[in-house]
Amino acid sequence: MSGRIPRQFIDDLLLRVDIVDLIDSYLPLKKNGSNYVARCPFHSEKTPSFSVSRNRQMYHCFGCGASGNAISFMMEYSHLGFVEAVEDLAALAGVEVPDNRNAELDVEHKDRLVRLYSVLEGVAAFYADQLNSPVGRSVDQYLAKRGIGKHIAREYLLGFAPQAWEELLRRFPREDLVAAGMLVVKDDGKVYDRFRGRLMFPIRDKRGRVIGFGGRVLDDSLPKYLNSPETPVYSKGSEVYGLYELLQRKKRPERIVVVEGYMDVIALSQFGIGNAVAMLGTATSITQVELLFRFAAELVFCFDGDNAGKQAAWRAVEAALPSLRDGRQIKIIMLPQGQDPDTLVREYGVPEFDKYLHGATALSDYFFEHLAAGSGLSTLEGRAALMAAAKPLLEKLPQGFFREMMWKRLRHETGLVGGDSKENRATLSSKNAVGQGGRVGRRPSLLRKVLALLMQYPQLAGGMEIRLKRLEGLEFPGMEFLAEILAKIRLEKPESGAILLESYRGGPHEKIVNSLAAMDLGVPEGGEEAEITGALTQLVRQVKRQKLDELLDKEVRSGLGDEEKQLLRALLKDRV
Repeated sequence: MSGRIPRQFIDDLLLRVDIVDLIDSYLPLKKNGSNYVARCPFHSEKTPSFSVSRNRQMYHCFGCGASGNAISFMMEYSHLGFVEAVEDLAALAGVEVPDNRNAELDVEHKDRLVRLYSVLEGVAAFYADQLNSPVGRSVDQYLAKRGIGKHIAREYLLGFAPQAWEELLRRFPREDLVAAGMLVVKDDGKVYDRFRGRLMFPIRDKRGRVIGFGGRVLDDSLPKYLNSPETPVYSKGSEVYGLYELLQRKKRPERIVVVEGYMDVIALSQFGIGNAVAMLGTATSITQVELLFRFAAELVFCFDGDNAGKQAAWRAVEAALPSLRDGRQIKIIMLPQGQDPDTLVREYGVPEFDKYLHGATALSDYFFEHLAAGSGLSTLEGRAALMAAAKPLLEKLPQGFFREMMWKRLRHETGLVGGDSKENRATLSSKNAVGQGGRVGRRPSLLRKVLALLMQYPQLAGGMEIRLKRLEGLEFPGMEFLAEILAKIRLEKPESGAILLESYRGGPHEKIVNSLAAMDLGVPEGGEEAEITGALTQLVRQVKRQKLDELLDKEVRSGLGDEEKQLLRALLKDRV
């Protein structure tokens, strides 16, 4: 959760917004018992498996597992970051988002950003008009020569920066143009237009706001491409060219093809391949990879077949490793020497590009092929070199099955034999304490049921701690996590499960609590308190019975210490 938005405001916002009304405004919901259902907006399905609970103020899809509260829905459905989702939700509720920073400075900062977005929008419109004027005729001919139609030019807001030094200065405020990176300031304080005589590619963020530009020359002069500098609204390592246009066609593409240049995106789109985006003149960053994974589970990186392309491909793989959670996939395409997506699709057509797309190399294969190249795995030295190179990279992978399989493959490639790493075993063990990795089972354990009831109805937890005192001195798997949730409820007093769930966002237990909050426990409306009391009573009996059996068994095998004997007498007395 962003530290700049007060926690109390977020809690109040979740109470103010009814999740059923919110989701119903985006997709029609139908009443089904005490809940509301619809076809899931996050995956394709024929029958509704997406359920929304007004009582719990949460949603869950039994098909793809998507779940969360109103903020989660805004983030997933509208492809927003956390702060953006809170801002949009607050706007729907008709309230202002407060800020923990100085309010006066915040207003000034917002006004400045509004001016920058406005001037960049105006500059993009000016460039687009120039494309249709006599001075833009050379650009028109250039696009026609490369097979780019007017509809694609309009869709991507292509334009032309005239060969002049002060065109923008005559139309927009100097201060805003400098802040937006559109003017170059010389040592003597004089300024001139950064982009001149270039085909212009406006860069839009996922909300459609123009945040910067790329410009390409029409001849062989250098630099071939010129990009906007970093500004208050534009960070190269955080944005991706063409993403906004892609999402206008399809909110949930099956895959996203990542190419190297603006013209590659434009050419592929012209030929009907509308799921391509490009990085912005920098090496691929983890921020960009995470951004793309918010919209598609599969990314295909397509690089030119020269040395620069090979280096870019490996940098992309390194950047992507921390993002490769289970369910995500990356593939690599290395085109022949001298080819790029633009030339390939224009010279050989879409079928040829599709051949490369369908034959893309899985990241796992590319990873080991790249590291093993020239290592000589037939020798001990070569295998040791591979282990030394791969180990620090594989440690960047998040916990999960993919990480385990990559370690297994490394052991196979190097001839080492061994079980799972201690780190992986510890992770799996902690998951088993409350259930497997967020998967909702048909028959949850009693502990998992109690935890889920607490997450969903925290306002009813008042009497639980009295009952839990009967478990003092008895350790069992998951006990610490149960105590942690109860302590959080006692301290924060959340008024709904949605608010308690929100407090775990971004924390180490986020995945586990999401799965608990999403469990369908079949609790009848009005029967929540009785369900919690009954489940907790059963859990206490179960834990005591297990401890009693454990002590009796130990007494027969090896005898008991004084404290254990005292506990055994108490358990036997309690059973009677």
